[in-house]
Amino acid sequence: MSRRWPQSLAALLATLAALGPGSSPASAGELRAVEEGAWHAERDFELEWQPLPPPGQPREAVLRLYDPQGNLLRTLSRPLGDLLDPFKVPPQPGAYSLEGWLQDEAGGQGPHATATLRFDDTAPPPPALRPPAGWVLGVEPAGLEIEAASTPPPLAGVRGYAVSVDRGSGSSPCASPSRCGAGEIDLTGASGSVSLGTLPEGVNFVRAVAVSGAGVASAVETAEVRVDGSAPLVSLHGVPAAWSDGPVKLTALATDPLSGMAAAGYLGPLTAIAVDGAPARRALGDTVTTSVSGSGIHEIEYFARDAAGNVADGRAGRPQPAKATVRIDEDPPAVAFAGAQDPAEPERLEALVADSLSGPSPDRGWIGVRPAGTYGRFEQLPTQVAESRLVARWDSDSYPPGSYEFLATGFDAAGNAGGGTNRTSGTKMVLANPLKTPVQLAARLSHRRLAGRLRQPGAGPIAGREIAVTETFAPGARPSRRTSFVRTRADGSFQVRLAPGPSREVVAAFAGTRTLTRAASESARLEVPTKIGLRASAASARVGGAPVVFRGKVGAAGTEPAALAGLPVELQFRFRSGRWSEFRTVEADRRGRFRYAYRFSDDDSRGVSFQFRAHVKGREGWPFEPGASRPVLITGR
Repeated sequence: MSRRWPQSLAALLATLAALGPGSSPASAGELRAVEEGAWHAERDFELEWQPLPPPGQPREAVLRLYDPQGNLLRTLSRPLGDLLDPFKVPPQPGAYSLEGWLQDEAGGQGPHATATLRFDDTAPPPPALRPPAGWVLGVEPAGLEIEAASTPPPLAGVRGYAVSVDRGSGSSPCASPSRCGAGEIDLTGASGSVSLGTLPEGVNFVRAVAVSGAGVASAVETAEVRVDGSAPLVSLHGVPAAWSDGPVKLTALATDPLSGMAAAGYLGPLTAIAVDGAPARRALGDTVTTSVSGSGIHEIEYFARDAAGNVADGRAGRPQPAKATVRIDEDPPAVAFAGAQDPAEPERLEALVADSLSGPSPDRGWIGVRPAGTYGRFEQLPTQVAESRLVARWDSDSYPPGSYEFLATGFDAAGNAGGGTNRTSGTKMVLANPLKTPVQLAARLSHRRLAGRLRQPGAGPIAGREIAVTETFAPGARPSRRTSFVRTRADGSFQVRLAPGPSREVVAAFAGTRTLTRAASESARLEVPTKIGLRASAASARVGGAPVVFRGKVGAAGTEPAALAGLPVELQFRFRSGRWSEFRTVEADRRGRFRYAYRFSDDDSRGVSFQFRAHVKGREGWPFEPGASRPVLITGR
C-alpha cells in the first residue's frame, strides 16, 4: 500500500525549548512521528528529529512506551543516529502512549513530551449494500446505498468505502486485497450513497469493501445492478398489405429481453397504438388491440414501455414510435356504360369504373347480359379489364332476335363491388338484336360439287368474303371432319369440288364480321356407295367340272385400316333380268380382298348364262352406303 505524508503531524514529543551555548539538551529541536495521530495498520512507526541537533548537543533520546491502560511497557535509549529507525508497538490493537526526552552525556534531561501511537490491523465488517430495486433506465445514473454493518467497527473505526463495478470478471475495489489507500475510497463516513454513473446495459456487479481508519479492507460485498437502456421491440399485426374494404383490427405485441413486459400496475410495462394522432389506446403488459375504421388513409403509431421505463413514444427527446399505414375504402366504385355503340363495332361493350380512394381494380370486373324485362341472372361475357374500363364483346349472332339489357360490375382495389345498368348519359343500357346487318347464305350440293351464294337481303351480293365448307364424315371415316375455304366472287357466288371419300354432311358457313351477321347454309348429305370390284376365273363353266373362282376387292379410301377386316361381302346371281339372289357371304381381309370358288352342279345350268356380282350392305362404323360390283357373265356347259 502506498504511503503519503499527512498535512499535519501530531508531536510525538513536546517541543523542546531552543538550546543556547552551554544550556540544557532541551534546546536541540523537535522529535516527531510520521503520520502522528493517524491509525496505523502496521506495528512499525517511523520517527524523525526536526532539525537534528548540532554536534556537541544531546547525544541520545530516552523513550518510554505505555499501553492503552497507562501501564509502562518498556524504556529504551537510542542514540540520536538511530532515532529514525522504526519504532514497533505490541501486536495488540490499541492507542499506545510514547513518552520521550533528550539527554546529554552528563545525564541532563530536556522537557518530557508524550504522543499517541494508534495501531489497529483489524478488518472491519463488510458493509450492507442496497442497490436500486428492479431495473435502472439506461440513460440514468445508477446509485448505490451503503450502510454500516450492524456489528461494532474496529478501534480504528470506518474511514469509508471503496467500490468497483464489473460485468462478472470479479474486480477488486482496491489495488491490494487487504489494504485501501485514501485515494481509493469512494464514500467517506459510516454510510451514504454512491453514484455509479451510467452503466452498460445488462447485469452489472457492484463490489464494495469497508475501509477502517487504518486502511484495512473488509471482505468484499457484492450486489447486482440491472440496467436496461433499450426500448421494447414491438410488432404490429393485422395491417393489410393493400386496401381493405372494411374496419381493420390491429394488435401490437411487445417483447423485451431485459427488464421484460410483465404487467405491473399503471407505472409498469404497457403497449400502445395511436390512430391518426388521437390519444393512444394503451394496455398494461405486452399486448394491445384496437380497431381502425372509416374510409381513408390512416396513420398508425405504436410503441411500448418496459419495466425499466424505456419507451419510444417520441416525447421529451425519446426515440420516435414505429409507424404503419392502414388504407380503408368502404365505398363501392361508380360504374356506367360508355355512350352510344360504335357503328363500326356494334358488339363492343365498354363500361367505365371510377373510385376516388383505392381506385379501380386492375384485374376484376365483368359485363353480363340477359333478355330485357326478365329477372333471371345475367350471363357473364368474356371481359377484359383495362385500367378503369371493362371491355367485352357480345356474340349477338348466338342470341335470338329481341331486346337485351346489360349489367357492368366493377371492383375497386379494396374489393368493393359496384354495378351499373345505365350509360353515362343516364339512359338504360339496352340493345336490340340483331345488332349487325343480316346476311343470307344458300348452297346446293350436286354429286361432289357444292355451289352457293352470299347476299344481303335488299342490298345485293356480298363479294370477297371467305366461306368455310365443312364436311362431317360418317362414323368410321378418317379424318372425321374436313374444312376447306373459298371466297365469294363479285356476284357473291362460290363453288367447290369436294374430294373423294366416304359419305358425309356438308355445310357452308360465313363467320360474319363486326358489322355482318353470321350465316350458314342448310346441311346437305353426300351419300357415297361402297366401291367394289369382282372378276371370275373363266367366262364359262362345265357342269360337274372345275369350279369358277371369284375374286374381288372392296375400296376403302378414307377409312381406318381395320375397317375392312371381316367386312361381309354377299355374292349374288340372277338369270336374265330377274332378281338378285345371294348364294354365299364371304368376309374381306384387312386389304379388302375376298375369294370364293363356285362349282356348277345343276344340269339345268347347261347353255344358260348367269350374272354374278359382289354386294356390300355395310355394317356399324362403315362410312359408305351399300354398293355392288359390275355384273360378271358366266355360261354353263
